[in-house]
Amino acid sequence: MTTSLPPIGVAPPAVAEPPTVTGPGVLPQVAVAVAGVLATAAVVLVGLTSPEGPGAASVVLACWVSVPYVVSGLVSWRRRPDSRLGVLMLATGFATFANFLVWARSDLLFTFGLAVQFLPPVLLLHLFLAFPSGRLTTRASRVVVVAAYALAALTIPDLLLGFEAPRNVLAVRDLPAAATTLLDVELLGLSALLLAGVVLLAWRRHRDGPSVRRAVDLLVQAASLGLVMIAVLLLMGVLDWNTAGDTIRLVAFAIIGSAPIVFLAGLLHARLGRASVEGLVAELGQRPRPAEVQVAVARALRDPSATVAYWVPEYDSWADIDGRQVDLAPVPGRTATPVRHGGATVAVVLHDPTLDDEPELLAAVASVVGLTVENARLHVELRARIEEVRGSRERILQAEEGERRRLERDLHDGAQQRLVALSLELGRLRRDVAAGVDGPSTASPRPPVAETTDLVMRLDSARDTVQTSLDELRALAHGIYPATLADHGLAVALESLATDSTVPVVVEGSPDRRLPAPVELATHYVVSECLTNVMKHAHASAVTVRLDQVDSTLVVEVSDDGVGGVTGHDGSGLRGLADRVEAIGGTLHVTSPAGVGTTVRVELPCAP
Repeated sequence: MTTSLPPIGVAPPAVAEPPTVTGPGVLPQVAVAVAGVLATAAVVLVGLTSPEGPGAASVVLACWVSVPYVVSGLVSWRRRPDSRLGVLMLATGFATFANFLVWARSDLLFTFGLAVQFLPPVLLLHLFLAFPSGRLTTRASRVVVVAAYALAALTIPDLLLGFEAPRNVLAVRDLPAAATTLLDVELLGLSALLLAGVVLLAWRRHRDGPSVRRAVDLLVQAASLGLVMIAVLLLMGVLDWNTAGDTIRLVAFAIIGSAPIVFLAGLLHARLGRASVEGLVAELGQRPRPAEVQVAVARALRDPSATVAYWVPEYDSWADIDGRQVDLAPVPGRTATPVRHGGATVAVVLHDPTLDDEPELLAAVASVVGLTVENARLHVELRARIEEVRGSRERILQAEEGERRRLERDLHDGAQQRLVALSLELGRLRRDVAAGVDGPSTASPRPPVAETTDLVMRLDSARDTVQTSLDELRALAHGIYPATLADHGLAVALESLATDSTVPVVVEGSPDRRLPAPVELATHYVVSECLTNVMKHAHASAVTVRLDQVDSTLVVEVSDDGVGGVTGHDGSGLRGLADRVEAIGGTLHVTSPAGVGTTVRVELPCAP
């Protein structure tokens, strides 16, 4: 998401660096490859030499649903050793090989093949629900997979009850009815769990939206269809639906075997993407603009949604190519890859999370962007300045208009009303006095003492009203431009603020000369507002105001020992301070760890 870039704020969220993981050694990879070759040879040999062998077509089909998983798993394990995806693929491939040992002449191998007959579909369910990270990320998926493994384990009790006797070497009892019932429970339960897996895949796609990478979407669709076909095959075993059984089995095996092929196609697609990184260098050139960098990165990653955000130190924030603030909080469907230059993170590439499976591609693109990021970052910083100036001007105009309205309201409701009342009261007093003076001097007696006293009290009240109005007018004038500041300078004005504060204030340092009026007024405004905030909210026992003039810059720090915990977005107070400071080319930073206190640091240019 993007918002207007704030001029102040705390440090941006850290960007997690991709972990550095050492891949498997050569010997383990060779061992797995050799084991795959031997397993393939064993299945071919068993399938073609068995007296009741299934035939060459079934052997080819068996290799189709086994070999691709071993090959894809080996490639994935080599490239992403930190992911469990490769291990799950290898386990699926070898478990499928083991399942076809039911073709063997040996009763022992036959029994072993029966024992693992439901393991391949469960591993497929696990694999598809764990794609692409290799980990089950939701509670529902973990429950479904654990339940599926538990049901697959019921095959052992089924064998003990005499299933497929007499070739079953594990049979200890001959209870065919119980064995058949238990087998039906497994078939029905696994069918339901496989369909539940399809629902979870559909829900995840709806939650995250379709992937921008076609290979990923094809793989998810193939997985969903494959799980449905396996569930149908299992239900056929329960209901004894043999009609069209071979056709359904052929379609199911074709879909299941295609999944790792699609996965390998995605890896090849990524490999082509890494090859395009060389073209990325030539395309960006020496002085690319932010939009050119973003388009080139999206093309190299083959991710149209990829964007680049740049770190803008002046605003302590990330900004997009238009200068708007970018929030790097975790968002479903987006991943941030840091771009480093000179040992520091200077940008991030926001992209589809499926690209996390291509760390080499991401690293290559980030490296190229890092080489050309400086010029692009300067463009972004300039746009951020323009965006902030535009927002700051709007806020200043709004604040100015609000201030005018406040002054008008205060004058109308306060001093003006009292002056009107005073005018009326003086008019009545004049009429009373006039009536006493113009009346007969000999015929009328002198006014009673009580009336004279009342007249004096009214005059005193009128005088108090006049004094109150004058005090309010002085206060209003002081708010517009403090008289102490105008007459005596910044040091005396700050000492006056410290004296009026209810919290003890110590003022350290003072300018060695009179500064430009806007600088003095802004400094007075900042210190006044900070002291007001401390008295209202900080629960502090002491405040220190420090002034230090460094060359042509005035540095002002207001520190308290209060509760802290202030951020750059707490109300409009800090925003108003920042606008006032930035209007004359200054900067404002707030440091406020919870429980430690708050320090407001302002830097103002004060060249004459």
